[in-house]
Amino acid sequence: MDLQLNNKVALITGGSMGIGFAIAEALAKEGVHLLITARNAERLKLAVEKLSTYAVNIKSFVADITQTHDIVSLAKFAEQSFGGVDILINNAGTGTNEKIAEASDEKWYYYWDLHVMAAIRLSRALLPSMKQRGGGVILNNASICAKQPIGYEPIYNTTKAALVMMSKCLAEEVIKDNIRVNAINPGLIRTEAWENAAVEEGKKQGISAEDFLQNIAKENAPIGRFASPEELAHFFVFLCSPLASYCVGSSYYVDGGWLKVTT
Repeated sequence: MDLQLNNKVALITGGSMGIGFAIAEALAKEGVHLLITARNAERLKLAVEKLSTYAVNIKSFVADITQTHDIVSLAKFAEQSFGGVDILINNAGTGTNEKIAEASDEKWYYYWDLHVMAAIRLSRALLPSMKQRGGGVILNNASICAKQPIGYEPIYNTTKAALVMMSKCLAEEVIKDNIRVNAINPGLIRTEAWENAAVEEGKKQGISAEDFLQNIAKENAPIGRFASPEELAHFFVFLCSPLASYCVGSSYYVDGGWLKVTT
């Protein structure tokens, strides 16, 4: 199937590893030129090396997207390197672990900037060039936790819920400019963060990391397993494609059946 993405340009935050890297690689396979960003320069360098096997133009930019000045610099770099972008994947983020009664304002503000304001600021900065290029796609990587919260990470739950609502509002604003905005809400995706947690929690429970992950999957997802980042990336790529042209302002759950309510 031709997804009609050849020679498009995508910017992916958190693109050096995990879900972000999987999305970058899946887009590269479709002929999409890439600008990937992350905080760790060494990880970015390794990611670019891995992606260099594809016949696309690949740029990287070290940035902390919780910082407004880094986002401004990133947007300028995108303009200088590619004349703007056609696709923005707001992917960067991470889980939290706290109680509302104990979490500091500083922690709330940090994750608000990481999960919500970064997406707002980058979208705002790149919308003009998208309009000039005749349209585009913005995909915000939220979480099943936006709808079905996990008790130990209220900040993550709250900020991801806000990201979903922002996606809906922005979608209505910019569809007139042929810019489609959607949110994707993954469930259990086997990332490095999950694997690291499995080692730690498995030791506490006296089981292997693999058994810990299997138990989590069987307890939560009817499909009975984690998804790979690559499986999730396939869905991102489809939503980037003109073949998904009627997908606007929606939240899509890629969760193996974990969500317990209808949407």
